[in-house]
Amino acid sequence: MEQIIVEGLEVFGYHGVYEQEKEEGQIFVVNCWIDTSFAGAIHSDDLSNTVDYGNVCLFIKKYFAENAHDLLEKVADELATSIMYAFPGVQKLVLEIKKPHAPIPMEFANVGVKVEKAWHQVAIAIGSNMGDKEKYLTDAMEELISDPNVRNVIVSDYIETEPYGYVDQDKFLNGAATIETLLSPEDLLAFLHRIEEKADRKREIHWGPRTLDLDILLYDDACIHTKDLIVPHIDMCNRMFVLEPLMQIAPGLVHPVRRRTIYDLYYMLKEKENA
Repeated sequence: MEQIIVEGLEVFGYHGVYEQEKEEGQIFVVNCWIDTSFAGAIHSDDLSNTVDYGNVCLFIKKYFAENAHDLLEKVADELATSIMYAFPGVQKLVLEIKKPHAPIPMEFANVGVKVEKAWHQVAIAIGSNMGDKEKYLTDAMEELISDPNVRNVIVSDYIETEPYGYVDQDKFLNGAATIETLLSPEDLLAFLHRIEEKADRKREIHWGPRTLDLDILLYDDACIHTKDLIVPHIDMCNRMFVLEPLMQIAPGLVHPVRRRTIYDLYYMLKEKENA
């Protein structure tokens, strides 16, 4: 991934805790490192095929002119997120904001904050076996598509499958989706749970009936093991109803523990089931 660098951009703003800062304002210095692909620009030599760093600078200047917050932490997070929304070619952004004239009663070289934002590649399993199954799945995907922190949503075909684990229940409609998201794994999990709650999801029987089930399968190449979240999904390699739809839309995704593609895992499980 190539990188565009902006360093030492001076902008004026009214961010600060103290009344003098709010009333008189001060100079801030912004640095940013933008990960993007140069492929289109190299082949076309056309500004429209890259991230226009001039427009990025103007965007930052405008943000500082139109907004005022007490804390630099708030400024940096909000500005970085806004840049990610406004410039689709930015895959990853490191944003640093320095405050050279901060009201500190001693000599100092500089103070500031730094944040990082990126579009993360995520695979999600989706399923339902109650009520209007297809509508539950489709509505959930619409929720994902409509959220500004999610983009490039690709959804598999839905397949009807037998229940897994707890078998005394109706058949499932299953699928998979891949997305890019700015959300952290924990924030994404909370977002998916809110979508499930809108569908009146109840967690009463382990592997039991549910109106909607949304599981994070893969999050970049991260390995996560917390009380609330395990990624890669602990049982995904044993579930044909997960691998089959994921195979349709993302056969090249790599399981970070098994070091195998979804294509490989699908055919390994298929061979095992046919043995």
